Amino acid sequence: MADPPTRILLVRHGATTSTADDRFAGSSDVELSADGVAQVTKLAQRLASVGIHAAYSSHMRRAVDSAAIIGRPHGITPVALRELREIDHGHWEGVPHKEVETKFKDEYAAWSADPFNTVIPGGESGSAVLERARPTIERIVREHAGKTVLIVSHKATNRLLLADWLGFDPRRYRDRLAQDLACLSIVLFRGDREGGAGPQVQLMNDISHYAAVT
Repeated sequence: MADPPTRILLVRHGATTSTADDRFAGSSDVELSADGVAQVTKLAQRLASVGIHAAYSSHMRRAVDSAAIIGRPHGITPVALRELREIDHGHWEGVPHKEVETKFKDEYAAWSADPFNTVIPGGESGSAVLERARPTIERIVREHAGKTVLIVSHKATNRLLLADWLGFDPRRYRDRLAQDLACLSIVLFRGDREGGAGPQVQLMNDISHYAAVT
């Protein structure tokens, strides 16, 4: 009989105090807003009857607090890991999206064309994010083989991981993948890639716990 898969419940944190302003806040340590707490609380209720064995999150407050709310019904305190943090947008941090498009027009055009390899001054590329996040997830999977694990991270970090697991061009991670606030994705790991058994994405970007499906 085959060993049971390791199930990763991959979650993006809830809305933050900068969400409504549409500001770049990758490395900015912003807090959950009241809406964000409500979104994550509904996800916690959805997952309350699921057997979660361990929880991890980015070290950033919005992810730690989201993971704590989800883990509370299970008596689990999340382990915070810097490797799961959001992408650093360098000197775009804290600047509204529309302002970046005009003030840093050439940088924005290069980043939009290839966000995986483009480094914003003072920040990091999508490739660098994947290089730190992927081995961290792989270690978590090994340490919790056959278990269900909650991982709360961020929009770009999650999308880069999902693009890698799905096996498509990582330069398209922004325009081909969605990771809405407090969304749930489920990924099964049945073995390592060298053995021919890679991750299987079973559910992606589900927000039905707080938003109507249309």
